[in-house]
This record gives sequence, C-alpha cells and structure tokens, in this order.
Amino acid sequence: MCTAINYISKDHYFGRNLDLDYSFDEKVCITPRQYPFNLKNGTLYHNTYALIGMATVIGNYPLYAEAANEKGLCMAGLNYPHHSMYKAQKDRIAIAQFEFIPYVLGQCKTVDEARDLLNKITLSDTPFSKDLPVTILHYIIADEKEDIIIEHDENGFVIYDDPYGVLTNNPDFSYHLENIKNYMHLSAVNAVNRLDGRLDLRPYAEGMGAIGLPGDSSSASRYIRTVFNKFNTVTDGSEEDNVSAFFHMLDNVSMLKGCVKTVSGRNDITTYSCCINASKGYYYYKTYDNSRISLIDMHKVDLDSKTLYIYDLKDKPDIDHQN
Repeated sequence: MCTAINYISKDHYFGRNLDLDYSFDEKVCITPRQYPFNLKNGTLYHNTYALIGMATVIGNYPLYAEAANEKGLCMAGLNYPHHSMYKAQKDRIAIAQFEFIPYVLGQCKTVDEARDLLNKITLSDTPFSKDLPVTILHYIIADEKEDIIIEHDENGFVIYDDPYGVLTNNPDFSYHLENIKNYMHLSAVNAVNRLDGRLDLRPYAEGMGAIGLPGDSSSASRYIRTVFNKFNTVTDGSEEDNVSAFFHMLDNVSMLKGCVKTVSGRNDITTYSCCINASKGYYYYKTYDNSRISLIDMHKVDLDSKTLYIYDLKDKPDIDHQN
C-alpha cells in the first residue's frame, strides 16, 4: 500500500509513502542525461532528461519506484493488485512495465507531452529477470499545472484527469472519484448545528467539523484523509515550511509496525517517505527508523556524467542528544 501527493505551494512538490512489509534495497539514484537503457523490445534508448528518485539498482539499471526529471515532471507507481493487465498492442511500441518511469520521464517535460507519448506505447508483461516478476501498479504523472492517473487493462491505457492530486491503491481510480462525494460535508472549521435550530447544540471540542473523516489504513480511507489534509494545510510558502507540511501529510497516512498485517502475517510499514521539490530538483526523504529528513540535490552532480549516482539511505535512528 502507498500514498502519493502532488502539491503546489510557490514551488511544485511531489512525493509518496512507500508501504511494504520488506525492503527492496532501495537507494536514491540520479540517472544522468543520455544514460543508455537496453529495452526489452530490443532497442537502445537514451534518456534526454536527467532523473532523480528512489530505485533498486541492479547491474547499473535503476528500477524506479518514483522519480522526477530535471524539467519538473514527476511520476510514481503504486501497488494495484488484481487490476492492471499488461498486454502488448499492435502498432504501438511495447515498453516493459519496469521501463515505464524512465521512459516517460526521460523524454517528456510536461503532462501534455506524456499524454502524447502514451498514445504511441503500450505496456508489456515482460519481467526484468526470472527472479523479479512483473509488479502490478497504477501511476500518477504530474507537473506544476496538472496531474493524471494511469491504469492499464486488456485494452491499453486508461487515463484519468485528477482534480485532487492524490493517489492510493485499489479500487480503480474511478471509485475514489465517486467515494469522495460521501465526504463533501467535512470541514476544518467547527461544526454548526444543522440538526434543528430550536436545539441548543454546540461543539464540545475543536475539530468536530471533520467528524466522519476515516482513520483506518485502507486505501479508500487514506485517499480521503490525504485529500482533506492537502486542501486544508496552510504554509508560509517557505521551503522549510512547505517540506515540513508535506511530510506531515504523509505522516498522517503512514503505516506503524504491527498495525497493518499482510495476508502472510508480516508487518506492513512505511519503509520510506519522500518529498521532491520538482521546481529545484531537491529530493528529501526519511525512513521508518530515521525520521530526520535527508536532502539530495540533483543539480550538485554532473548531469552529463556517464554513470549513475547512487546514495545509500540513512536509515539508522539519528537522535540529537542535547545534554
């Protein structure tokens, strides 16, 4: 399970919680311009734009969970089991599911350009290797003006305009667009008496305008909670306050060890949370065991390099002893 947010506050911010019951050896990775990708369709692809994001790197190949490119276009894949079907279509370029993020971000500057590209390609179910099966995902693609949700079925891509800038997991995105209507009464201000004006009813505590806001960890509830928090969060517009607010939004839907059990009995946790300032190329992250925020600036490296830049996560507790 995961949660992704697209957020504008002076700059453009994008990020997500990655919720899993295991680590996939994730590392922050910068892919420079013109990096070679040997695609499963037999062609050699070089990305035009540099990328930064979280990836598993195998044999110098970055398998991105999410990333942003140097032009500010962002993309993330979120778990979507039992729904997506990857089936190559005639007259379209077949891209393996694991190639999707670098293929789009490597050549598109905007969501509009991504839409045009999607009309030319299809996703195939070709795995990265025999040890890494195909991951069933749906995607959010975002720039500073808009974002879209991408799902894939037997007929190809299903593309949704996203008015809320939030994505979680199952069911399909059309469900979330309908379900949110059940919560249109929620408010950040105190509740008022609409039961009967003859009755002297007053709030007994702050926050009662949001009674009914779901608090469980299901994807549908996390979606509603994230939309509510995103549209009610206030910042002073500074980088520090925007980043702080973004991580607070993610914290509000994070997984605590032991509170969500998978079908195999393992603990589903938020292995990491990230916030990308896509306007500046800053990648912020924190991990389950280290809540101190770390920053990697993609523009402090040579984006015309021939090799990947790979950064191990600082995932050990980092406590400031003040006395």
